[in-house]
Amino acid sequence: MNVRQFNGVRLKSARVYRGLSVAELAEALELQRQTISMYETSKISTPDYSIIQKMSTTLDFPIEFFLQEDATTIESGSVYFRSLLTTNKKYRSEQEERVKFIAKIFTFLNEYIEFSPPQLPEYDGSDPEEAAILLRKFWQLGDKPIDSLVYVVEKNGIIISRFKSDSNFVDAFSQRIEIDGGVRYLVGYSDNKTSAARIHFDIAHELGHVLLHGWSEDIETLSKEEFKEIEQQAHNFAGAFLLPRDAFLEDLGVYGNSIDYYCELKRKWKVSIAAMIRRAYNLEAISQFTYQQLMRTMQKRGIRKVEPLDDSLKTVEPAMLRLAVDVLLEKGVFTPKEFVETLASEGSLSLTSKEIEQLLDLPDGELGYEDSHQEHKLHLRLIKPNKN
Repeated sequence: MNVRQFNGVRLKSARVYRGLSVAELAEALELQRQTISMYETSKISTPDYSIIQKMSTTLDFPIEFFLQEDATTIESGSVYFRSLLTTNKKYRSEQEERVKFIAKIFTFLNEYIEFSPPQLPEYDGSDPEEAAILLRKFWQLGDKPIDSLVYVVEKNGIIISRFKSDSNFVDAFSQRIEIDGGVRYLVGYSDNKTSAARIHFDIAHELGHVLLHGWSEDIETLSKEEFKEIEQQAHNFAGAFLLPRDAFLEDLGVYGNSIDYYCELKRKWKVSIAAMIRRAYNLEAISQFTYQQLMRTMQKRGIRKVEPLDDSLKTVEPAMLRLAVDVLLEKGVFTPKEFVETLASEGSLSLTSKEIEQLLDLPDGELGYEDSHQEHKLHLRLIKPNKN
C-alpha cells in the first residue's frame, strides 16, 4: 500500500513553474530560505500539514499535488530555446517545467487515445539545405508553399503547443521526450505571435533542431559562438524548408531588390519579408550590398518588427491535444470533473481545471465544473402556463 507523504520534488516543480526563487517562496510562506531548500531536497520530509496548505494556496496547486509520486518515467533531453542568449534563465526554467507537465498529461491521454508516432526521416548530417530537402520529400510536400505548417507537423506526429507569454523572452522551444520507451517531440511557440509568417518560421526553426542537433548535450554549457552556430543552422534550415530553392528562385525572378515584390511573395509563401530577403542572399540571388540595402529600407519604413500582412496572414491553431480531450468528453469517456480527477488518480498529476486548460490551450471553462455539475442538473417541465 502506498503511504501518502510529502514530495519535495513537487514543491520545487511548482515553485519553478510559478517563476519564484527559493527566497521569494520563503518570504511568501514566512519561512527561512534554508527550510524551503530542505523541503525540496527531502531533508525535511514531513512538513506540518498547515504549511502544505499554505504552499497550496501560495503556489495555486491542489494539496494533493504535493503528496503524489510520479506514475510514469519521462526522460527529457536538452530544450532548445530561440533567443537563449537573451532569455532569462528563470523564465527558461518555467517553460521546462511546463514541458514536463504537458508530457505527463500526454502520457495520460496516450492510455485512451491512439496517437500517431513521429514521422521523421533518419538524418545524421549537418547540412541544413540537405535536411530540408529530405524532410519535404519524406512528408511529400513537393516544392509548393505550406499553407498550414501547424497542421502538417501535427499530422506527422509531433506535438505542437501554444504557450501563454507575458514577455518576449521566448519565441519558441523544442524538446525530445522519451515516454515509456517511445520518443516524442514537443514544439512550443508563444501566443504573442499571431501572424502565420512568424509562427511558421518559429516552428520550422525548431524542426531544424529536431533533424540537425543532438539532445544529450547541455546547451547551457555551450559557448556563445557555439550556440550562435547551431541557431544559424536552424535558421538556414527554416529558410530552406519554407522556401525550396528552385521554386523560390523562379518566383523571385529579377525582382529580388524590391521590398514591394517581397510583400507579394509573402502572401503566397507565408514567410516574412526579412526571411525571404535572407534566403535570397543565402542563395546568392542578391548581393551582400543589396541585402544590407533592403534591410536598411525596411528599417526606414518601420517594418522590421511589424511587417505588412502580419495582421492578415493566419494559420490554424494546434489541435492534437485539444482534440484528444474533446474526443474523451464527447464520447462520454469522462465528464470534465472525471477527467481532472482521473488525471490526478491514474496520472498522479493533480492540477486545477484552469491549469490544465492553459497547459493544453483549451477554451476557458472547458474543464470547469466548480460552479456547474452537468450530471446533477434538474430539468423541470412547465405544465400550466401563466394565463397573463
